[in-house]
Amino acid sequence: MATRRETSTTWTGWVGFAAIMLTMVGAIDFFEGLVAIVRDEYYVVTGKQVLVFDLTTWGWIMLFWGIALFLTGLALAAKSGFARWFAIVLVSVNLLGQLAFLGSTQYPLWTLVVIGLEVTVLYALTVRWGQVESYA
Repeated sequence: MATRRETSTTWTGWVGFAAIMLTMVGAIDFFEGLVAIVRDEYYVVTGKQVLVFDLTTWGWIMLFWGIALFLTGLALAAKSGFARWFAIVLVSVNLLGQLAFLGSTQYPLWTLVVIGLEVTVLYALTVRWGQVESYA
């Protein structure tokens, strides 16, 4: 059984790191959406690609999704109990969305950075779950 000091370190270490990374992912998603809204020509759709949404619609979705991720990261930083599960769900859905968009984008660097950060966030939120749960 871990002592209270060790669990406090686990909470502030892994979950705090996940909170910072999640706010970064939210900010990147927000700016991806903002760019798609403001500059329709930035993301080019060719004849070989399938895009279900109009770029403006996709931009608005990513803008609000980024805000949701950012606010969830802030809730994690405030040690909110529900935010941990909510973050795992949001990050998993966002990871699938980014993977779907990876094949149809002209600028894969944004997507690859977000995917790397999301895998790191998922790891940080799920490692040593029992120690963090006993503290919360």
